[in-house]
Amino acid sequence: MKIEIKDIKKSFGDKEVLKGVSFEAESGKAFGLLGRNGAGKTTSIRIIMGVFYSDSGSILVDGKPIEREKLRIGYLPEERGLYPKKSISEQLVYFGMLRGLSKKDARLAASEWIDKMNLGEYKDKKLETLSKGNQQKIQLAVTLMCRPELIILDEPFSGLDPVNAKLLKDIIKEMIDEGAAVIFSSHQMNHIEEFCDDIAILNHGTIAISGNIREIKRSYPRNTIEIASDENKKISALVLKKMAGDIEEVSEDEKSGILTVKLRSPDIKNKLIREISDEGLDIDSFMVREPSLSDIFVEYAEGGI
Repeated sequence: MKIEIKDIKKSFGDKEVLKGVSFEAESGKAFGLLGRNGAGKTTSIRIIMGVFYSDSGSILVDGKPIEREKLRIGYLPEERGLYPKKSISEQLVYFGMLRGLSKKDARLAASEWIDKMNLGEYKDKKLETLSKGNQQKIQLAVTLMCRPELIILDEPFSGLDPVNAKLLKDIIKEMIDEGAAVIFSSHQMNHIEEFCDDIAILNHGTIAISGNIREIKRSYPRNTIEIASDENKKISALVLKKMAGDIEEVSEDEKSGILTVKLRSPDIKNKLIREISDEGLDIDSFMVREPSLSDIFVEYAEGGI
């Protein structure tokens, strides 16, 4: 299944929120929709879900206009939408029935997801008595218990400790492996890199950059080398002596012990390796430094609201 968002535009009064946004998500993959607050992410998500409609543009599923009544969509909002005074079992059954399950199937699904989330001891507890992290796990169970074909996750790891974050990661990866299409929105770039192959960064209602994360990173200049070695001082002296005309900068991070060599051209990498090797200096690692996704996000989302 392929879901295409094509040239979506949306205004509220005189404010143009989306100015022709396009991206796509596919079954068995996660897509990262990124942007600062106010960039247009939530508006895009709400249009996909049919909460309100775009002024122009289209949403296609396998090349045909989306029929939301036929497409199982699971949405995890950043702000929780559950009932604090109700037990978690009662809520899961209720939301399962809202999504079209019979009462019997909803009870079975509720029991399954309570076990999957390791919350059996809390099944009859009111939601408000649970920790923030456990409430987030219940919210995710509500999102996934009807086995959606399209899963939209907005800050899914908010409030989770590392153990529960790993549990949720495993569950989301399982859903992706089973063929769900996932649209992932988060300000935690490490999670985006872990799940997503492709991203789009929104800035003021337009796509500032989109594509495969790996390809985006490789499009940046590849002239900064990071070297890990116990002989950094010798390496630094060597390159400054023998490659002075080829080097822009040499610096060492005292905390990490990493030596950074910025070359005038990425084509000089092999020459640098040869010079170090010819001297018989020991190297633990030699790698091209690529920008992190956080670096890319700051570059393209800077200036957002």
